[in-house]
Amino acid sequence: MESNNEPNKKFPGPLAHKLLVAAGIISAIGVVGLVLVNQFLYAYRDPWNKKVADAGFTEKKAQIGDVTLNYAEGPNNGPALLLLHAQHMEWFSYSRVLPELSKSFHIFAVDYHGHGKTVSPVERYNASDMGNDLATFIETVIGEPAFVTGNSSGGLLTAWLAANKPDLVRAIVLEDPPLFTAEYPRIKDTISYVSFTSCHEYIEAGEDSDFLIYWLNSHAAFVAKNVGDYALPILLSVIQTYHEKNPGEPLEIRFLSDYLRTFMRGIDRYDPYFGNAFYDGSWNEGFDHAETLQRITQPTLLLHANYEIREDGVLNGALSQEDADLVVSLIPNAQYLRVDSAHAIHLDKPDQFIQAIEAFFLGEANVPSTSLE
Repeated sequence: MESNNEPNKKFPGPLAHKLLVAAGIISAIGVVGLVLVNQFLYAYRDPWNKKVADAGFTEKKAQIGDVTLNYAEGPNNGPALLLLHAQHMEWFSYSRVLPELSKSFHIFAVDYHGHGKTVSPVERYNASDMGNDLATFIETVIGEPAFVTGNSSGGLLTAWLAANKPDLVRAIVLEDPPLFTAEYPRIKDTISYVSFTSCHEYIEAGEDSDFLIYWLNSHAAFVAKNVGDYALPILLSVIQTYHEKNPGEPLEIRFLSDYLRTFMRGIDRYDPYFGNAFYDGSWNEGFDHAETLQRITQPTLLLHANYEIREDGVLNGALSQEDADLVVSLIPNAQYLRVDSAHAIHLDKPDQFIQAIEAFFLGEANVPSTSLE
């Protein structure tokens, strides 16, 4: 779950100012300027696409029942490592850490249900069905017990897998997961609930418009805070034109920070019915967080990112300190690491994430793997 929808991190460079400067240049140099700005804005590709490809990653599909899981697989340079992204993002959010981690692991980065290029019935948007599908993915595609790490909602799925499919999971890293805070009634006092409410209202209104455009219009304060006070209409125009010029391609806006650009790319391919499952509580049906944590026996590392409790009592983040302490107390073999980072640590502080993953999975948690056969 992308629980930090109003992130503490201030994204650099106001988009509005930069694009207004570009507009002034266009009017000054005419048609040539239009061509140049078109190339600058709408032909942009995140350089990490090439870095990930050069590291040996390829995108693939796996048919798991009636779900088509999209995933990226790296070279086989070590034990299997399954990566589960945050809500509103996709496997590419790990792009900044994939080349380095792939030197020591055999990585499988999945677009789980409702995200990226994965195709799934809405009825499977719950922890149990998704967890079972991911377990089948480990059995049939990975073919060996795996190390698993997940961010946000991906962390919830990681906990589910460790507790319910222990033979498939060697050890886990929980990257700022909204344990307890994604459950009712607590969820209503989190910043994430604002986004889930937008998903619900979009569906209830029978909208068939671009969900990213709808989401941005519904979160004008988010845009003003993280992009610029007058950025919203410019950002909407850039997104619409980018879609027209690059149909079917991932959304990549040059002027945004890495963090925000990757978030926009993810939510552009996000199914609001997934967020609605958190809004109505159905995602957690049969998945009690505290009970689940007590059944995790594998070595576990909890990575805890920044958070704040606003004056109105709303949690802006995934876990308070009290929540994090409770997580560690409930898991029999758990360690804790506080990281000065935005919610997606692997994206905001990639070097620290790499160090933590390698030290934990290749160090004390590196117990011999057993075969699935």
